[in-house]
Amino acid sequence: MTPEDSPHVIVIGAGFCGLAAAYELAKQGVPVTVFESDSDVGGLAGSFEVNGTRLEKFYHHWFTNDVHVTQLIQELGLQDRILLRPTQTGVYYSNNFFKLSTPFDLLQFSPLSFFERIRLGVFTLRAQRIRDWRTLENQTAAEWIRTLGGPRIYEVVWEPLLRGKFGEVADEVSAVWFWNKIKLRGGSRGKGGGEQLAYFRGGFAALADALRDAIKDQGGKVLTRQSVDQLDVRNGRIIGVVCDGVRYRAKAVIATPALPLVADLAEQVTSQEYVDQLRRIRYLANTCVVLQLDRSLSSTYWTNVNDPGFPFVGVIEHTNFEPTKTYGGRHIVYLSKYLPENDTLYQMADSEAVEFTMSHLKIMFPEFDESWVIQSNVWRARFSQPIVEKNYGQIIPQTETPISGFYLATMAQIYPEDRGTNYAIQQGRQVGQLVAQKFFESTVVSSNETESFV
Repeated sequence: MTPEDSPHVIVIGAGFCGLAAAYELAKQGVPVTVFESDSDVGGLAGSFEVNGTRLEKFYHHWFTNDVHVTQLIQELGLQDRILLRPTQTGVYYSNNFFKLSTPFDLLQFSPLSFFERIRLGVFTLRAQRIRDWRTLENQTAAEWIRTLGGPRIYEVVWEPLLRGKFGEVADEVSAVWFWNKIKLRGGSRGKGGGEQLAYFRGGFAALADALRDAIKDQGGKVLTRQSVDQLDVRNGRIIGVVCDGVRYRAKAVIATPALPLVADLAEQVTSQEYVDQLRRIRYLANTCVVLQLDRSLSSTYWTNVNDPGFPFVGVIEHTNFEPTKTYGGRHIVYLSKYLPENDTLYQMADSEAVEFTMSHLKIMFPEFDESWVIQSNVWRARFSQPIVEKNYGQIIPQTETPISGFYLATMAQIYPEDRGTNYAIQQGRQVGQLVAQKFFESTVVSSNETESFV
């Protein structure tokens, strides 16, 4: 692509949303270029190598009822690479481990009385049957759970998880966000009631690469290590971007980074009121420590931690999901923490974060020894989890912006669903279809003038 190329659509960001948007545009014959500041595609599903195999920096899977990712994989002709596996989930509470993979496991969850276990099961079923999520918009998760499930169930099961993930803002989290989590997990179960999850052979990086290649096969371009520094706007209409000091013309631009980053781009070319709206959405950062071990910690894939003394919301043993043979016999464990960017853990050097992690892991797993660790990595994401508060739908920016031809498609706009690969793909394809339609409806006025989007 040269700076003079036109007409053209530019996508900022090569996460799954940006790639899906570009794929949809290229498929419909719209010239498109993706600019990605990182060295590779995938966004938060980016990867690193373990024994020659790529592994996600932040744990990833999808649910069996995630139809958009499945449909895309089928469209790419890669359905034989979908891996469906039963998983073991559990809870660490009061220095004990409890399985919570099936309804039978729930009946044996001794921290609750038998009546409370039944009530927890009923709560889950009732939550899954809610169809109109708008009835929950004016409630926090805490208010809704206490009302529907009772205070004891909230205090033992749900409050520790909410506080473990959202920290000081846990009491602000919307009931809609929580309901969606219950709905998703409840819809991803096998015949016996156990949870079943999906993975892509080769990892999510391989899927992102396949999507990138499909874009290129249809004439699109995906450029990495290319940072968009500025929006080029004239008379309220986008006419291109400035990327590493070079101006590129565009008929439309789709921005997929976090809203504060979009606000940085937009603040010189639109109203302060709109920029403030973009900055209104708050985010948590994430620190994820990945340990490569010479042996397993447990037989559980996903352990939710309901202990306020443990600094991570979960212990995810990836190789109880994807076999160790994929990684040359190494056992992969993720320890994830959502936190403000000024949190001490987020600011720690990698070596300090690993030492801090292992000291707490020994409390949960007394037999664990540092000699088990073959290698460790620490990954951080500044904008990892939008804080979905009450009436969140009223503060989300729309896809179409006050700048003509400039569109937003970010994880903070995925609602009532929560961020995730499946909904990023859905969102990307939807904005791609919208922009493609406007692209072909618009009038080309001349080869030297930017065509309008109305």
